[in-house]
Formats: sequence, structure tokens, C-alpha cells
Amino acid sequence: VQLQASGGGLVPAGGSVRLSCATSGITFSLYSMGWFRQAPGKEREFVAAIRSNGISTDYADSVKGRFTIFRDNTKNTVHLQMNSLRPEDTAVYYCAADHWYTTLKVNPSYWGQGTQVTVSS
Repeated sequence: VQLQASGGGLVPAGGSVRLSCATSGITFSLYSMGWFRQAPGKEREFVAAIRSNGISTDYADSVKGRFTIFRDNTKNTVHLQMNSLRPEDTAVYYCAADHWYTTLKVNPSYWGQGTQVTVSS
């Protein structure tokens, strides 16, 4: 199983960036997908999740209204559109996958390698 995250970089405050996570080795359409992040000196935290059918989503309160998770089941890829970025969004962002939606948000079975997002003030 491989989850390959990409799209991070240096972004000014108020800017936008889209992260992508390409997957292989799983039947993508049967898996819930999520994004987590870890800031320096902090624990990894949940950011967003989407069910396998792409209909239901959840977000951390800190990103609601600014971030959007969506998926393309034809390309086995999940994305995180990040708008109105703030310096406190600076972190390494990880994609994750699990067959079960509830498990995904607390202890996913599979993790990607992470991509750095740095928001400058």
C-alpha cells in the first residue's frame, strides 16, 4: 500500500494551496480517506475526512469553512483544498486511509509520507 502526498510548499498568509494524495495497493473506492497534520513540537492532529462514497465529510473546527476535502475515485486520489491559510496552519500534512470511517479519524491503517506546508505571516 502506498499513499503519496504532494502539493505542499511555502504560501503567504491568506493564500491557498491544494494537497493531493495518490494511492495504490488498496481498492480506493472502498476506503475512507483523511488528512492529518503535525506542527513542530505538537502532536499529530486530525484535519479532515471523507467517506468512501465521497458524500460525507468531517473537519476539525480550526479548518471548517477554509479547507475542503474531496476525492476522485476514478484516479484513486484524494485532495485537500486549503484556503485563507494562516501561520498556525504550518505543519507537515499527512494523508491516511482506512476501510472504516470511525477508525480513520483516530487510528488509520495506512499513512502517507507527509508534505510540508509553511504559511508565512
